[in-house]
Amino acid sequence: MERLRGQNLPELMFALAIAAGLAGWAVPAFRDVQRNAARTREVNQFVQAVHLARGEAIKRNTVVSLCPSAGGTDCAAAGTPWHGGWIAFVNGDRDSPAMRDGGEELLQVYPGWNAGRIVANRATLSFRAFGQSGVTATFAFCDDRGSVAARAVIISQTGRPRVSDRSASGSPLACR
Repeated sequence: MERLRGQNLPELMFALAIAAGLAGWAVPAFRDVQRNAARTREVNQFVQAVHLARGEAIKRNTVVSLCPSAGGTDCAAAGTPWHGGWIAFVNGDRDSPAMRDGGEELLQVYPGWNAGRIVANRATLSFRAFGQSGVTATFAFCDDRGSVAARAVIISQTGRPRVSDRSASGSPLACR
């Protein structure tokens, strides 16, 4: 009869050391994957909001605006950060900065981003059938890793969004 042989203690300890080393290497990388996925979700959601506002402005031949909104019904006060959430609405009276008044149709409500912040150079965005009003807008999506991992949504004067890891001028993103 053949004698069965198991693992001895040094072999088991060696296998555990290799497993611990792999786990120590994989856990931080997985945490970055999670943060990148969360940031990408928020960036994509904002790009979708820009496309919605731009498309509705063209379709309706009127002004459609995006503004920060913590409650999901009205625009927040000037200076309110975008990472608390935002809304898209038909800006019938074309006010600037955009404010949602009674009777203006609410198109979409976007929830806040608790895991990071959005640094923007615009208090509101308004789209017309022929483009965006004003200058190029930049929205930097930052988490606790700072500008090294930030992404920006840059919106041209025609209203076309693009995603970048640099500012519109080519400089590093500011996550202040």
